[in-house]
Amino acid sequence: MGLEAKLKQDGFFTTQLDALVAWSRKNSVWPMPMGISCCAIEMMAAGDPKYDIARFGSEVMRFTPRQCDLMIVAGTVTYKMSHVVRKIYDQMPDPKWVIAMGACTSSGGMYRSYSVVQGIDQFLPVDVYLAGCPPRPENLLNALIQIQDKIGRTRARDFQDREMPELTVLQNN
Repeated sequence: MGLEAKLKQDGFFTTQLDALVAWSRKNSVWPMPMGISCCAIEMMAAGDPKYDIARFGSEVMRFTPRQCDLMIVAGTVTYKMSHVVRKIYDQMPDPKWVIAMGACTSSGGMYRSYSVVQGIDQFLPVDVYLAGCPPRPENLLNALIQIQDKIGRTRARDFQDREMPELTVLQNN
């Protein structure tokens, strides 16, 4: 007498709509890979059979922002590239989440120069930071689990008529 047998006898299943929407969003995260430098190789490795990102419902890496709800920024972001990253982020539908993968994405890494952005949180709202240079695929899967937990705690009405924060667009001096 499992759950299936019980549902077959009674004929209905009750839940909250928020819980159903959160469950479906949580288990079908479609990443937008922004592989800018060496961290992208580790991001690609997360899709191979050894790590199997498909276990988490995220094997569908779309290269069109209009079908994605998670942006994985992997690598060094320069000021010239920051405008492109922001434009792609703006094209993604709401709700959307961001993972900053690697030291260069999170803080500029070892590049302390005029051309490298010292952390993408200057122009994107980051939900999860991944440590490492480059971070291992296991670390990316851990970040994906953290994003899924965050999505699971949201309610559908949290995203209705929400005022979006105005984030500045970086200017290269």
